[in-house]
Amino acid sequence: MLSRLAASAALVVVLVAAAPARADDRLTLDDAFARVAAFHPDLRLPALRSEVLSAERDAASQAPPLRAGVELENAFGSGAYAGLDSAELTLTLASVLERGGKREARRALAQGRIDALAPEREAARLDLLAETARRYLDMIGATRQGDLAQADIAQRQRTVSAARLRVQAGASPESVLLTAQAALARAELEQRRAMQAQEAARQHLAALWGEREPTFTPAATDPLALLAIADFGALAALLERTPELTAFADRRRIGEARLQLARSQARADIDWSLGARAFNDGDDVALVAAASIPLGSARRAQPEVRAAQAELAMLEVERESRGISLYSTLADAHGRYRVAQLEVVRLGDDVLPRLARAEAAAERAYRAGAISYLEWAQLQSERTATARQQLDAALQAQRALIEIQRLTGESLVLPVARQNGDTP
Repeated sequence: MLSRLAASAALVVVLVAAAPARADDRLTLDDAFARVAAFHPDLRLPALRSEVLSAERDAASQAPPLRAGVELENAFGSGAYAGLDSAELTLTLASVLERGGKREARRALAQGRIDALAPEREAARLDLLAETARRYLDMIGATRQGDLAQADIAQRQRTVSAARLRVQAGASPESVLLTAQAALARAELEQRRAMQAQEAARQHLAALWGEREPTFTPAATDPLALLAIADFGALAALLERTPELTAFADRRRIGEARLQLARSQARADIDWSLGARAFNDGDDVALVAAASIPLGSARRAQPEVRAAQAELAMLEVERESRGISLYSTLADAHGRYRVAQLEVVRLGDDVLPRLARAEAAAERAYRAGAISYLEWAQLQSERTATARQQLDAALQAQRALIEIQRLTGESLVLPVARQNGDTP
């Protein structure tokens, strides 16, 4: 099973790989992971549960207790048995002789429950780290949306200035200036919305470690820097080591221990007692011994044995079903990442540069009176919309990558330089 360090690094690489060195007042994804690991209660529960199961294992390992007993007979009756003259006092020591390996089976069952905590704890830990990465990504995405809105504001301000000059010169009607000002106001609204979304995402992230009034700001991170990942076949092979599937091996051991314990009930235990009896009328002492065994234990144990066998069979079906579900989820996440990655690269390499040149040319043409305001404004809107489309695709890819790493539990990235065609 993967180590904790490897599992943590699997999710750290999602966003941190592209982030520069941070200032002391900036929160990186590493910092968020550290705070969650230190303060989230879900990560403290397994240790407490382990203590409970350890105590149950110690109790299951104990042998049947010895029982000390005393019996008084033939006392305080009538006639010859009046008072204590004919009394008989018996002191006994009794216990149960367990047969069929019941004690070992109980201990194996308790130990299996303890062993099953490790993959459960690792799966819960990966889920929590993945949730932390998603919330951090939401905060980064809102920050980037604010940057795009600021860039849109800057180009809309240039449009307003140019439109005002045209109106003052009598080359355009006032409606053109009003339209440009409305577009600027809409861009400023988008910026305020992005700021509110960033604050909400920051609060949502800080809630994971119980911080009510967060003061941190996110470290500079580029969500467009997508990492190359392994082929789907290589990723699918790693599913066998994911904690969600390795947990079935421990559950099977628990089921086998439960079956062994049920089978051990077929061999009846022997109740025994040994003691001494004192006769008061003659001051004599005699040995007293007894043993008993229940009948029909094998027949009574059969229903529990069948139930344990059926649970084992069900476990195999559950594992097969879970494996299919994980495989399907991985295939979906891998496909979404590939599609979004292609979209981000093509928009960044082909579409946005051409739109930027077209928008610059449109600005020059508008100032020269060669085109209308609507043509320039349309190019500005197209450029902004394409930049937001690229960001949305990048965020979808990052979320898919988080899911891939949650499923596989380890870092699967290749050097970023290879993705861009550079030499490593």
